Amino acid sequence: MRILERVREQTAPPEGGVKPGFSDEALPHMDAVYRFALRLGQGRESDAHDLVQETFLRAYRSWDTYKRGTECRSWLFTICRNQFLKSASRLSRTQEIPTSQIDADVESLAASAVFSAVQHADPEKEFFDSFVDEEVMAAIDRLPDTFREAVVLSDLEGMGYPQVSEVLGVPVGTVKSRIFRGRRILQEALYEYALEMGYVGPRGQA
Repeated sequence: MRILERVREQTAPPEGGVKPGFSDEALPHMDAVYRFALRLGQGRESDAHDLVQETFLRAYRSWDTYKRGTECRSWLFTICRNQFLKSASRLSRTQEIPTSQIDADVESLAASAVFSAVQHADPEKEFFDSFVDEEVMAAIDRLPDTFREAVVLSDLEGMGYPQVSEVLGVPVGTVKSRIFRGRRILQEALYEYALEMGYVGPRGQA
């Protein structure tokens, strides 16, 4: 992966060494950070490469602040997301729905009895576990940013609610609500496709 050489070139000091632990703890997560960056940028590969490079450069410069042996992937994802949000191009792609309104809606949903029952059975998770392909990735890329990043971290990267909460900087309850709502949006968007491919049966049938 070319970006690995680019990061190594730019993070190595003149004497040829690197900060202790960076290669062992940070660099193994480069593929995961790239996947996350790719989804944040809605599939734009060139943007993802630039974002990953900037993420690891910033991580290297801040390596002294990282507590060795903790959750490095979450730390890198946080840097990646913060850098994405700060980028100038991000302004032109901001969703029209205010995040505060989205969270108000999903928090209301989280308090409902319906959400309480569904989150334990998690049928949406089973739905997405049954297939992951280009059609699903395209549908994920079309999600509003607030839901997309939560679904990506949870369902594509396999992070638990506390880890997603740490990366996004929101309470665990909000994370659960965003994931729940994001999956529901995806389920509706992908229903016809899943029906055609035989992943699900027609509505109303057992």
